[in-house]
Amino acid sequence: MVDIDSRTARAYARKAPDERPLRGYATVLGAFAGAAGVVAGVARLMGRELPTRPAAGDVALMALATHKISRLITKDAVTSPLRAPFTQFEAAAGESELNESPRGHGARHAVGELLTCPFCTGVWVAGGLAAGMVFAPRLTRFGMGVAAALAGSDFLHLAYDAAKKQASAD
Repeated sequence: MVDIDSRTARAYARKAPDERPLRGYATVLGAFAGAAGVVAGVARLMGRELPTRPAAGDVALMALATHKISRLITKDAVTSPLRAPFTQFEAAAGESELNESPRGHGARHAVGELLTCPFCTGVWVAGGLAAGMVFAPRLTRFGMGVAAALAGSDFLHLAYDAAKKQASAD
């Protein structure tokens, strides 16, 4: 892992060094790399091989599932107890979503940033789904299908609400 000393951290974020927890980020990156290494090692020991070229349908399904699952983890009100040790509630944000901010210092702050950013969490979700495709492709495709259906349902709910508002405005 990269050693981030306090001098490097101060030089990197000279305007707000407390807001850039480089050691925390390095810890989170190390955890991701470690998990990916374990998955690759176990796959090799089990004789599992990566597909030469993922099917376009699997990529599309994974994209929709990653979108939905990452938003569920980072924004959904029901999953806020999972984020609460690392985040602070700011305000409601649209349909059944919350805005939260990271709290704490170091690794706690870095995890808080990860858990409030759907783009950041998406990397972890996609990695988990990719691992699932190696070890349990049938079950993983089923779960991705459920998540993709929920994503489609979300968009239909939003379109329905927009249509109702447009109709009442006319």
